[in-house]
Amino acid sequence: MNAIAELAEERVVEGVYAVARKERRRTRAGAPYLALELVDPSGRIEARVWSDVELLERRFGEGDAVRVLGRVERFRDRLQLDVRSLETAADADPVKLAPALRRDAAELDGFLEFLASEIAHPGLRSVVERAVGDEALRAAMRALPAAETHHAYAGGLLEHTVGVATLCRESAQLHPRLRSDLLLAAALLHDVGRVRELERGPTFRQTDEGRLLGHVHLGLRLIEERAAPLEAGARAELLHAIAVHHELRSARTAEASVLYHANQLDAVAATRPVE
Repeated sequence: MNAIAELAEERVVEGVYAVARKERRRTRAGAPYLALELVDPSGRIEARVWSDVELLERRFGEGDAVRVLGRVERFRDRLQLDVRSLETAADADPVKLAPALRRDAAELDGFLEFLASEIAHPGLRSVVERAVGDEALRAAMRALPAAETHHAYAGGLLEHTVGVATLCRESAQLHPRLRSDLLLAAALLHDVGRVRELERGPTFRQTDEGRLLGHVHLGLRLIEERAAPLEAGARAELLHAIAVHHELRSARTAEASVLYHANQLDAVAATRPVE
């Protein structure tokens, strides 16, 4: 079986992958074809079904595990799989075929707990502990991506959260006038809404709530549910920083601005290819 990360141009491949995306399209001449995104723990690749579309389309759905025979081609400087045959792989678990975390999840979990323990403010620490101490929420962080465009694999949410929080912690040590407890709490919770926005792999589809409300709104609501011991001023500062972590112009505090930049930096750095 061929792992996606090992595929090379002009190579005939046979493997079991999960279907992360499936779309029926038409060529310029009007002929139907299927545009797929196939994934396995090593990565993802675009695929096309040009022949026997009517027959093959009925064999599988988005989110299924499939056994594929095809040939790797290059299209617009990217590898693409020309599918020759395809059938459902009933003995494979599609969730286990989702792109996987490259770092050790237990190590990242330890970093998350360490960063949470650095918060001295009782109210902020309580809110963070109620979130990171929730095993269902932690399990979701280990199973979900941070976004479609970066850390786009199972566990990416945990990795991105630790990365952003680490950058914020270092910034607060470099600039003591920053309120480190507020900044660190906001960093640890900034993407917590993803656990309600996304379903688990291999598709990582948006939930109905996620599609309509988005992860920021869902995260604010989740934090409000856990913010009972937090005084009004600290609550407002925390919610503001999280609410605007994608909107620099809306930031009204230094901590909100730093969180925005740390989020951007970690997202951009994660998309750079490894030399």
